[in-house]
Amino acid sequence: MTGWRLKSHGSMRLTCAAATLWLVAAPQTARADDSSSAPQRPAIMFNRWQEEWSVLADPRIAREPFDEFKYIPPSAADPATYLSLGADTRERFESNNAASFGTGANRYQDYVISRNEFHADLRLANQLQAFVQFQADYAPWKTMLTPVDRDKLDLEQAFVALTEPVAGGTLKLRAGRQQFAFDLQRFVSVRDGPNVRQSYDAGWADYEIGPWRFITFYSLPVQVKDITIFDDYSSVTKQTFGMARAEYKFSESLFLAGYYANFTQANVQFPNASGDERRDILDLHLNGKHDHFDFDLEVMNQTGRIGIESIEAWAVGSLAGYTFAALNWSPRLGIQFDAASGDGNTKQAFGTFNPLFPNGYYFTLAGYTGYTNLIHIKPSLTLSPTSSVKIALAGAAEWRQNTADAVYVQPDVPVPNTAGRPGAYTGSYGQLRLDWTIDRATSFAIEAVHFKIGEALRNAGGHDSNYIGVEIKRGW
Repeated sequence: MTGWRLKSHGSMRLTCAAATLWLVAAPQTARADDSSSAPQRPAIMFNRWQEEWSVLADPRIAREPFDEFKYIPPSAADPATYLSLGADTRERFESNNAASFGTGANRYQDYVISRNEFHADLRLANQLQAFVQFQADYAPWKTMLTPVDRDKLDLEQAFVALTEPVAGGTLKLRAGRQQFAFDLQRFVSVRDGPNVRQSYDAGWADYEIGPWRFITFYSLPVQVKDITIFDDYSSVTKQTFGMARAEYKFSESLFLAGYYANFTQANVQFPNASGDERRDILDLHLNGKHDHFDFDLEVMNQTGRIGIESIEAWAVGSLAGYTFAALNWSPRLGIQFDAASGDGNTKQAFGTFNPLFPNGYYFTLAGYTGYTNLIHIKPSLTLSPTSSVKIALAGAAEWRQNTADAVYVQPDVPVPNTAGRPGAYTGSYGQLRLDWTIDRATSFAIEAVHFKIGEALRNAGGHDSNYIGVEIKRGW
């Protein structure tokens, strides 16, 4: 999902001439003998700007309600020039007992988080794209709000993109407010688990040639304010994030990527250090599949300074599994291992790993623990009773990598009174998740997590926690 293509974006402008333009551009009938070769309607994608709706210029495509707003061409001359409108909604009920394991003011809550998005996508001849997306996110009945819970009405994305052939490859440029993620989103994500997704005000360049792809960008991560409408902002004095990345595709089933990134943040407070933070980051990622075996490995090293102290931190993430495709329900046995450094509270370099912009549900949707000062082992079993239903069962155990540092919850928030306290064992949890793809635009999921805490958390006033999430998503 790190890529972008001009011929696959979206925007949000309404037009009174939509129905008239549609009737001019796309006849409603098709010859029966053409149906076997007719293209398919595009899927509703995670990134709505990657959808290609010019296929609706083909009269053989079966029509659905409101298609006149999905494909609005100015004329019938160039089917690749058009405007497309769309929307998404995600409603999730959550019962959480409790965030941060009930330490401090955290307590049991039942609530709903509601994410609503509206977009418009303007395409000009497979070359130029303008995409605009608005968000309206609410959290009814949630009394302890965080910045990722609510954003009454704001600009989520607004960018222009250009695609040009250059020297045998393809150059893609993008500028404006946008969203991007890399690999399994361990450290750079769009934060899809919570209610408000992570956007970046950024300039992006991407060049593809043969098996190679080169990406560079500079961004100001967007901060959610939610005092009034359209008040989200970015600031060079608050946070900056830039990257230079290279990818190589050995085959359809083997992929290697590496990048250098720079991250800065002002006025950071960790248990063992504070001040302005600058991190220089090296990351290597390998992903592959052979027969029924799949694997993913990522390692990251961080150096730099926080305040007057130097930084030396690291993390590793890995997944592997084997699918027994010949058996009923195609069971997949998986194993996950993750580790991230903590600080030893010595005169040596500061060792607390910063997970940057993590995907919290990489562990569980409950997001109880963060990718900092962590050792995490998780075996799992995934079953597919039908092509549209998946059931995942998992159990995991967690430890602190260094007991001189705290236990951390998402994204990198220390639990008070855990740093330097005895007990390396953080706890263990069980997870059950069901995903059901109802149709091409609708999905349903249920997830339950029980987390049993260890000594350090219990001595800090925490307790075992339970989470249940019930979610339905619909895209148009």
